[in-house]
Amino acid sequence: MLDRDLAEMYGVETRRLNEQIKRNIKRFPDDFMFQLKKEEFANLMSQFATSSWGGTRKLPYAFTELGVAMLSSVLNSDTAIEINMAIMRAFVAVRRLLTNPPVERIAEFQQEFKEFKMYMDEVLTDQNDINEDTRMQLELINQTLAELQADKRLTDKPYRRIGFHRDENI
Repeated sequence: MLDRDLAEMYGVETRRLNEQIKRNIKRFPDDFMFQLKKEEFANLMSQFATSSWGGTRKLPYAFTELGVAMLSSVLNSDTAIEINMAIMRAFVAVRRLLTNPPVERIAEFQQEFKEFKMYMDEVLTDQNDINEDTRMQLELINQTLAELQADKRLTDKPYRRIGFHRDENI
């Protein structure tokens, strides 16, 4: 995250945030924070059609996850304290999750997956049976139609009209 975005999040001015960083520079090694180069900053700004940031005299700082956590510990505001506590709670929750994975949930998902797979196998088997039945029925229908056409050809002989016939030549 950029220093201006973090300053906005913590409710302080960017210059005040950067002042705290300079006062505590030992807490921000290169894997916590670094200053963007001109090319990086130009590339970043070209991603936005219009910038709400305006001009700047200094290139902005970019913070990694570790830098954001450290920044929340050096700033002395209620917002920074709340963010710092939330970050620490998140770290504890992740560590707890990694050390004690929810085995029951995994086993439950595995069981549900097995049941779903068995159900799908049954559905596909039933579908194949239906398809075979349908094929047989279509074959019978086609055979019946062929027989009906053959019967019609036999009965298509000209027949003699019954009743009074009028001579059409008169």
